[in-house]
Amino acid sequence: MSAANRGDFGREFVHLNMLITDWLVWFFLAIAIAFFIYAATQPHWREPWQRLLKNRIATISIVILGFYFVLGLLDCVHFMQGSQLVSLLDLILKPLQHGDEKTYSAPFSLNLYSINDPQRLKYATSHLIDISQRPADIFKHVVIGFFEGLISGLFIIVLLTALLSFIKKYSAKHSLSKLIRGKTINAWRPAVLVFLFIWVIIFICGNLAAYYHVLGTDKVGYDVLYQAVKSIRTGLLIGTLTTIFMLPLAIILGLAAGYFSGWPDDVIQYLYTTLSSIPGVLLISASVLVMQIYIAGHPELFPSIAERADARLLALCFILGITSWASLCRLLRAETLKLRELEYIQAAQVLGVSRFAILWRHLLPNVLHIILITIVLDFSGLVLAEAVLSYVGVGVDPTTLSWGNMINSSRLELAREPIVWWPLCAALVFMFGLVLSANLLSDALRDALDPRLKD
Repeated sequence: MSAANRGDFGREFVHLNMLITDWLVWFFLAIAIAFFIYAATQPHWREPWQRLLKNRIATISIVILGFYFVLGLLDCVHFMQGSQLVSLLDLILKPLQHGDEKTYSAPFSLNLYSINDPQRLKYATSHLIDISQRPADIFKHVVIGFFEGLISGLFIIVLLTALLSFIKKYSAKHSLSKLIRGKTINAWRPAVLVFLFIWVIIFICGNLAAYYHVLGTDKVGYDVLYQAVKSIRTGLLIGTLTTIFMLPLAIILGLAAGYFSGWPDDVIQYLYTTLSSIPGVLLISASVLVMQIYIAGHPELFPSIAERADARLLALCFILGITSWASLCRLLRAETLKLRELEYIQAAQVLGVSRFAILWRHLLPNVLHIILITIVLDFSGLVLAEAVLSYVGVGVDPTTLSWGNMINSSRLELAREPIVWWPLCAALVFMFGLVLSANLLSDALRDALDPRLKD
């Protein structure tokens, strides 16, 4: 590459073009990091998290969710490359973007998926002469990816262990020995093994994806693995932003209803009872259609396709948030009704402590375990909700890559002959990994925060 071309290449990425959802994700991530730093300094918060890290299922779930979140965060940094909006994840997944094929092709196939006209793929597998070379070529790239992933993964593990040993003034050799033998206080060995396994799988898929469509292509010849990985951002945004929009309403109204009683309690109960009586899908569908009409009627506010799709995604998160706060509000009201009768709350009232101080200092810390558990549970439910809404046509924009859109676009292909199964399976596998990890973590979190299971 010439110096002039290198200069042009560098200038293509100097224009940072963050979407609204990108800014929101990084803003709330900063708040979450600040909360965890604060919690690490508080003994009553540090102890439950230490119990959580001793749970093998919890540490494994954290590692798996960590991979999902890192990929999602990489997809939340957007640049303008010429006239095209790309993210950091797009740059990493460059090997998957060989070029669009003509139509369907099965995983690792050399030809299009057609009985009448099985043409050779235009971009992938172009280095092979005939199908007899495929097994040996796949084995070669699997071996290369395995050793690259294994060596780099072990290097990262050793580096992190040495760094933590240096910070805590331990012997790095002794720390590695304890890690290998599984004698650490926390359940690090299963977490490290899962990290190493996923890391090796990523390298194997990366090596294969440079030469094959690992999960095949869809109807328009688009790589399915690329779509599944890019859909992680949508699933994480639906789960996190919706939960964040829901929390203020649920916490404020739930605590107020349980503590004040009287007419505030009656009004709040009427609100969430009425909201719970309306069919959720119909309410969300009507709200989404109203937002679509508004976005279509104000094109000057959303000049590009990416901004319109991002606005619709943000609107969907907001709508899901304001329609799903009722269950958490009901739980917080019931818990607050119980807590307000305890001696320390009554003592604070007698001593003249203000109502706001009682709510903030005494009631809120004692219901945080319910809030945290509900957040994790609702996260997995909202990821599934996006798939259902996209399936019925009121989810995210059709131009947005999501697991729901993948399922929606592949549903009719199950009835064709020959059957096209890989887009649906890819979406389900990626979604299953995220939802299962979140559910397992919520169970472990409940055990860690339950004072009755302290011993």
